[in-house]
Amino acid sequence: MKISTKGRYALRLMLDLALHNNGEFIRIKAIAARQEISEKYLEQIISYLNHAGYVKSARGVQGGYKLAKNPEEYTVGMILRLTEGSLSPVACMEEEENTCEKQDGCATIELWKRLDDAIKGVVDHVTLADLMEWQLKKSSNNYII
Repeated sequence: MKISTKGRYALRLMLDLALHNNGEFIRIKAIAARQEISEKYLEQIISYLNHAGYVKSARGVQGGYKLAKNPEEYTVGMILRLTEGSLSPVACMEEEENTCEKQDGCATIELWKRLDDAIKGVVDHVTLADLMEWQLKKSSNNYII
């Protein structure tokens, strides 16, 4: 599994919103400058996040974006699934119930289950608040993941 630029940038965008949360809306232009990411690309990504209700938006002079919930309420898995789709290593693991006709005789099914569980065990238990804590421990001005 490889996380795309869209997924990585969505995490960086959400982390930036969390780290700079002072109750006010934050402009995409400011995030793009801090993260050194194209404003146009961030606008595409924020559209996904806004449509999913992960961020609130406001138009006008004081407009911009802010988190819709507390950082503890977002998992990395939520954000990555929104931008990446399934995080399962193989197609047969994507659904809750594996309906693959070959699973009974498949020697690799246990490997795929373990890998899928390991991925979910990380991304579904690491929150945006955890990322904030890790970033603050780094004590750098770069918020690059």
